[in-house]
Formats: sequence, C-alpha cells, structure tokens
Amino acid sequence: MSIELVHASRNGQVENIYRGDVVVVNLNGEVIYELGDRFKKAFWRSSAKPFQVLPFIEGGGIERFNISEEELALMCASHGGEKDHVAGIKKLLYKIGFVEPDLHCGPAPPMYKPTANELLQQNKDWTQLHNCCSGKHSGMLAITAIKGYGTEGYEDIEHPLQQEVLKLAAEITGVKVDEIGIGVDGCGAPIFYMPVFNMARAYAHLSKPVMVEDLKRAEAVQKVTAAMTGHPWYVAGTGRLDTILMEVTEGRLLAKLGADGVYCVSIMGEGIGIALKIECGVIKPIEPVIVEILSRLNYIDRREEEAILKQLDFYIYNHRKEAIGRLRSVF
Repeated sequence: MSIELVHASRNGQVENIYRGDVVVVNLNGEVIYELGDRFKKAFWRSSAKPFQVLPFIEGGGIERFNISEEELALMCASHGGEKDHVAGIKKLLYKIGFVEPDLHCGPAPPMYKPTANELLQQNKDWTQLHNCCSGKHSGMLAITAIKGYGTEGYEDIEHPLQQEVLKLAAEITGVKVDEIGIGVDGCGAPIFYMPVFNMARAYAHLSKPVMVEDLKRAEAVQKVTAAMTGHPWYVAGTGRLDTILMEVTEGRLLAKLGADGVYCVSIMGEGIGIALKIECGVIKPIEPVIVEILSRLNYIDRREEEAILKQLDFYIYNHRKEAIGRLRSVF
C-alpha cells in the first residue's frame, strides 16, 4: 500500500500528509528501490508523451517535415505556454500543414503563471496554443498526415492513430493491450492505466536506447532522448522540475511530469527508470520526493543537488508572501 512520502507543516506542526508509491527498475525488470507498492496502478498521463510521439518518428515524420530537435521536444512536452513555447507550436503546425483550430486539445491557461497573469492583465484569452499538450496534439496530427488516417476524431481511442499508440505503449511497458486501462486526459486524448512498475520499466528502456531490440524503434527513442535532454526548456519551461533536472545534470537525467502526481525519470545510459505516483494527485510533493530519491541513490552528486534545490522552493506561503511552513520528505 502507499506510504507517507511528504509532510506539509505550519510552524513545525504537520498539517497535510502526502502518500504515494515509488519504484526504480532496470532493463531486466529488477527492482532497485521501492517505496510503497510497485504494482500500484495509475494513469500514466503526460509521462507517456515521449512514447506517444514514436509513431511519428518511425513513420519518417522528422525528415518529411524537417522537424528540429526543439520542435520534437515540444511534441513530448507539457510546456508552460511561455512566449517561445507558443511561437514554437505555431511554427510546428505550419510545417506539418495544420492550424490552431485543427488541434482538439482545447484552450487552457499557461502553466507558467507569469504568462497567464500577463494575458489576464491584457484582457486576452488563452488559446489551444497555450495548452500544455498542444505539442503532443500537433504530433498526433502529423501522424495522421503521414499515415493517411484522417483527422476526424483523431483523439478518440477508436481512431487508428490511437490504436497504434496503444499497441506501442503495450510493447514498451510490457503490459498487454487488453490489460491497459483507458481513460481520457484533460486534453481529450487517451491515457493509459497501469502499474507504476511498468511506467518505470518503459523509462529504463528510454534511458538506454541501444538496448531496444528493434533497430527502427531504437533510433526513434534515441531521437526523443536527444531532443528532450538537449532542449529541456521546451519540455517544461522556466522554474519547472523537468527542465531543472535535465539542465543541472547536463542531460544525464531525462525527466517528465505527468498530471495528478505522476512523475518519471530515466538515468541516461544506465538502463534505469523511476516512476512515482502521489496518491492524492497533488503535484507539489513530487519535488522533494524526486530530489531525495536521486540523492539517496547517488544519481545526483552533492553539487548537483545543491544546484537543483537552489531553483526549487519547498516553503508554504501566506497571502502576505511570508513563509509559514514547508514540505519535507519523510521516508
């Protein structure tokens, strides 16, 4: 069962307790480290994005549309909706022959609060381009163009595009197609329900593409990891954990947030993957948990840990911006 991972306190008194499950596995499926239940099921959410783009790459999409690494990183991103993120999505859509109304992700406020506040102050609406999943949806549209599937209902699980992605998810995680639960993400696309163990297993493969048996798949995975670790700002954005981890470690880690308390990390070159689920779905406790695990298992050194912590803030503030509590890992 899930265990206590983080306490939130005020004036030293515990107010909230965040429970969850963590597993670290290698390419052989051997468990290196575990907290809670390795078989705890959750929706993979946006942590699946590096794999959802693989049919695009395997179908020759990078070459056909002259896609840059930054644009490929956006396809894998839960971006902050910052100015250059939006500009990148516009350029990506132009390259693949689509426009904003073709996206079925829906308008959403930018995850980067200063940008959201700026739009409000200017009395401007946020658009589908600001949606953190607009890159993923652009990639899905591109797959329909490559495969000739048609765009009508491209986000529905019955669509051949989504059936192809589902089959790929089964192959990369080791969960049979008929054992993967299907839900609908905030952006309208299908999401996959499975044990955190299998999420970690997929990220172990992501960490060492040369060990992927199928050569075409291995080359596609290599392109994904190069884009994400080489351009981490496009994967998340300013002040975001994904970007911080990849920048500080200079690409030795690959990290990807999933909504509602899901987080996955690859230790690049080591064949090791990490998956975390915060039981109640709150995102903020992810940060102290992930940093503690990376430090405890020596996946980051002291210098890197200090550089990461310098950019994160575990304090709790009141409306007067006074620090009145903090989050602490307790495992």
